[in-house]
Amino acid sequence: MPSDVTLELDDSGSALLDLGNQLRASGYSFTTVTPETHRRNNERPESREARTLRDVFGWSRPFTRAVLPPAMLDALHRAGAVNERDGRLQATVRFSTLAGGLYVHSAYPTTDENAVFFGPDTYRFCSLLAAEIRRARRCVDVCGGSGVGGLSIADRADRIVIADVNPAALALARVNAHLAGVADRVELVRGDLFAAVGGDVDLIVANPPYLLDPGHRVYRDGGGTAGEGLAIRIVREGLACLASGGVLVLYTGAPIVEGRDVVRAAIAPILDAGAARWTYRELDPDVFGEELELPTYAAVERIAVVAAVATVA
Repeated sequence: MPSDVTLELDDSGSALLDLGNQLRASGYSFTTVTPETHRRNNERPESREARTLRDVFGWSRPFTRAVLPPAMLDALHRAGAVNERDGRLQATVRFSTLAGGLYVHSAYPTTDENAVFFGPDTYRFCSLLAAEIRRARRCVDVCGGSGVGGLSIADRADRIVIADVNPAALALARVNAHLAGVADRVELVRGDLFAAVGGDVDLIVANPPYLLDPGHRVYRDGGGTAGEGLAIRIVREGLACLASGGVLVLYTGAPIVEGRDVVRAAIAPILDAGAARWTYRELDPDVFGEELELPTYAAVERIAVVAAVATVA
């Protein structure tokens, strides 16, 4: 598997960058919601067909050519990011705004195995980073997806490494690095967690998949007994990568079984053995409640969103 990934844009990436810049110039803004909220909005009779830029590039609604300015439609076609069915077009990408930044990611619904997700977790994750991070020389955003976590703190990091196993995610992260104007300070690395990340690291940030997904979609499936597998690996392997005084910030979901936080129980011994100073707290007590209907969650009471922040000695 290749490790280093070029930051040079191909024709499709250049077209997405062009499209993003056009949207930014138009004043476009969109906050991406949960899939269930998205579904409910799109099922309203008046929402079946796009009339605005937000409908096309936020709500992923079908549209006619007349809805988009010709230059945007041209960029969408050059990017190969549009499908046509029954005389209507539909973009295969979305653009979301977060803290002044504009980011491209997969269109709704994110049913493809290699879909690149952006949603409420992304906003909470970046809010956590904004509160916790002061300054870093080289930050690794592991399970980085479209790169939003690392790019959101680009003003506080000299170098940003976006690491992911999914080449489709890294292709969008490349575009997002250019949209943010920081591509000259970004490294893209393809590999399993830290396997392809070399050099000194003084900050690791992570928002890994944390559900058990029957379809084993890369952006959702965290493995383990209830989705906690990747989070535990990130703590164990991440501590070994950090320089002295380095910081690990983990945002993840934690299955609660009979009142017991499975993630905390698993990572506490790892952190203590690594002589790390650490804190752990719940950010949201109850997310993705619909997952509890699956047989794989039969023993889980709830899924909480948690934050672990560790500093190595």
